[in-house]
Order: sequence, then structure tokens, then C-alpha cells
Amino acid sequence: MRILVNRSILNAARLFSTRTAATQATPGATQADQKWDLFAGVLVERLPIVTKTLEPIEAKFKQMLDQMELEKSLKSNHELRKETEKQQLELLKAGKIDLDSEALKQTAQDLEDAYNEEYARFKPAPRTTEADQKNDIQSLDRKLEETLVLLVEQKLGTKSHYLLPQGLHRKGESMRQTAERTLKEYCGDNLQVTFYGNAPIGFYKYKYPANARTEATGAKVFFFHSVLKESSANIANNKVKYQWLSQEELKKQLHQSYYQSVSQFLL
Repeated sequence: MRILVNRSILNAARLFSTRTAATQATPGATQADQKWDLFAGVLVERLPIVTKTLEPIEAKFKQMLDQMELEKSLKSNHELRKETEKQQLELLKAGKIDLDSEALKQTAQDLEDAYNEEYARFKPAPRTTEADQKNDIQSLDRKLEETLVLLVEQKLGTKSHYLLPQGLHRKGESMRQTAERTLKEYCGDNLQVTFYGNAPIGFYKYKYPANARTEATGAKVFFFHSVLKESSANIANNKVKYQWLSQEELKKQLHQSYYQSVSQFLL
């Protein structure tokens, strides 16, 4: 009786596993039959122009390091010269030495006073520009402390969206070549960038609306990283609408799921 029960259980288990394997294989086969359009996207960054303003705790820590460096440092040539001239002046007043008047024509103290006067007249360039005041999101002269990312307006279906520049892959191209061509088509030759590597740094996938799925189910976008060159000009193509946005602004502009993918490779 036990043998019959065990064989029944074994047969039922085999039948269940066979049906489960067949059920699991069906969706996989369906996905394999799906066709996806391949796109290459480009992350174009304008790196910070000036150093970021220190937070209060950072400024306090820097002040402590500067004080430690000052206490442990050796005297400079200027400080040694001041001490020597001070000793010579005391000896000269006491009549113990006789120095040529030319030797004390311009002392170290005179130089220091001239340097301090010149420094007092110096005014550093402002960290905020006219583009910041106007909130000109097409200007590269805004948010000098932060990294800006290029977005261009693109039409997906019947609606237009601001996205990272992306273009459809052509047969015979590498994905890197598609990214370079796409950027040139959108931005022209004036925008000079440096691409980092031949491998994509990010990926995003989305499905087309059901009424728009003629040949492909959706698009798979492979993103490549590039950085704007220092001497590069802005986009000269008047037909393209574009924006240079900080990471906080990207979060507000981009669709949530798209931003989540993009934010994975933003520094």
C-alpha cells in the first residue's frame, strides 16, 4: 500500500513539473518573438566652471586645516627678510651699523603694504550671472557651480518631450557611431564634446502605445557619456528646442520612470 501511495505521489509530481515547465516556457517564447527598436542616447554634460561654495561644516574644517598648516609650516623668504630688516633697523637706530640708504629704499614691509592695498582693490567675479537672474535655461553661463545636462525636444508618438538626445540605430553602425551621429544631427558641428568609452553607461526600455505598434513592440535606448569641451560653443541649430538643466531641474522635467533610469548614471 505504501509503495502504491508513493508511486502516485511521484507521478503527480512529475505531471505538475512538466506542466509548470511548459507554462514557464510560453511567455519566454512570446518575448523572444517581440521586436524592439534600438536607439543610442547621449548624456552631454557641462562640468562645473567654478568650485562649489563650501557648506558651513566644510568651511570650518578648512579653517582648521589652514591653521594646522600655518602652525607647522616654515617661515617664508618674505618673513625672514622682514625679521632681518627689523634687526638692521634697530641696530641702525642704535648707531651700531651704517647702511647705505639704497638698501632700505623698499623694505619688505613696503612690499607687503603694496600687496595688501592691491588685494583690497580686487573684486572677484560674481558666482551668479545674468543668465541666472533671467533663468535662461538655454544658456551655458548659468549655475556655474553645478553640472548641466543637455535635453532636446523630441516627438514620441503624438506628444513632444524633453529627453536626452537619442537616435535610431542604422545597420552597419556601432552604437557609439549612432550616438555621435545623433548628437551631430541635433546640435550641429558647433557643439564639441568628448565621448568617454565605447560601452554604454545606462539603459532604458519603453513600449509603444498599442495603436502604434506596427513592426516593433517598443524601444531600447543605450546611453553614452560625453562631456562638453571648454572651447565649445552652444547649439547653433535654431530648429531644435533644447535646455541645459541641473540634476534637480532634471528631476522636475523628466518623466519619473525615465529620470530613475537616467539618475543611475548621473554623478
